[in-house]
Amino acid sequence: MTSAAFDFASLFPAGLPQPAAKWTGLAKYSFVGGNNDADEVPVDGLTAAVDAVLRREGRLLATYNLANGPQGYRPLREFIATKLQRDAAIACKAEDILIVSGSLQALDLVNHALLARGDTVIVEQETYQGSLNRLTRLGVNVIGIPLDGEGMRMDLLASALADLKSRGIRPKYIYTIPTVQNPTGSIMPEARRAELLRLSAAYGVPIFEDDCYADLIWDGSRPPAIYAMAKNGGVIHIGSFSKSIAPALRVGFVVAPWEVMSRMLALKTDAGSGALEQMVLAEYCAPHFATHVPQLRRALRKKLDTLMEALNEQFGTTAEFEEPKGGIFLWVKLPDNVDTLKLYQSALAAGVSINPGPEWSTDHGHSKSRLRLCFASPSHQQIREGVAVLADVCRREFGVPVRIANVEKART
Repeated sequence: MTSAAFDFASLFPAGLPQPAAKWTGLAKYSFVGGNNDADEVPVDGLTAAVDAVLRREGRLLATYNLANGPQGYRPLREFIATKLQRDAAIACKAEDILIVSGSLQALDLVNHALLARGDTVIVEQETYQGSLNRLTRLGVNVIGIPLDGEGMRMDLLASALADLKSRGIRPKYIYTIPTVQNPTGSIMPEARRAELLRLSAAYGVPIFEDDCYADLIWDGSRPPAIYAMAKNGGVIHIGSFSKSIAPALRVGFVVAPWEVMSRMLALKTDAGSGALEQMVLAEYCAPHFATHVPQLRRALRKKLDTLMEALNEQFGTTAEFEEPKGGIFLWVKLPDNVDTLKLYQSALAAGVSINPGPEWSTDHGHSKSRLRLCFASPSHQQIREGVAVLADVCRREFGVPVRIANVEKART
């Protein structure tokens, strides 16, 4: 006699996210996610760091948080404080930093500390999908502010803040990725950052600054972080080692006033982020970070050039894009009749994965014909071959581009 399978479905509470699909592997030509260049992971350096730090301090693994307290391994926090002062003009101490399990946990902690269902937040119109998904699940009202080549438009932000105030609504925060914006790749100049801080103070709305891509600016120079420019402490700053070292390490950090940090610590119930990862990063980064990152930037810049050349060859003028100032993404505009949600499905069947624009925007109409391509993970050959396949699929499905690789092709 066989019994029926146990029915868990009847036990699930209302409001759960949709079930995840089973993992079927990466596409042959994968332009999705925030994966980095496998050839640039500093494997030898990390291997040496593992051996050195475990031999010296491995017995600390017997104690939660390595006996360094709930904010994380102190040598890593000290390295981050030094790095932020050098690169972003942020004057902070190890005590101001919380180590988290990637920037996604930072997003969750900030959201859970500040937001309740029905609250309002302001974000950039095109922004990180992970942030948008979380806000949707929390039942938060999201206001998207359009961008230009220098990031979030301050005139439109000012109008939105004034309108919300007239209706008695005070947003909980303004979320921005000002330094190598995801997905557009823009960098907000210092003057616009100052105006953002002025509006923040005038309306009593804090700024949530996501700086996860700031290490990957091509020329290595950047404006000071918004956190560094703030005079009243109204900024929460997050960063990550996912793009500078390796995403699978899952190590990020938060810099915030203690009033907020103490609340996030109370919400961080995982008994500490991965200790070995923190130990290894601290050991590796102190002597090697400053030489590793420029090498990584050079490799990524070459891949961006390959991607732009392939798009120009295969799509011609039907693919429009602004050259990003750094990072690992290219934001591409196709003709208006192209629906990238449909293109995504057809391209995936042909072995090419892309991020359709509507998943990265608060305005699905504006982003309908846009897509985000990650150029860090695929090889140069995969970039060229994948773009050629994508162009062929796009031509079959939408009639564009008419010309592929400078050869006239009729629609079939």
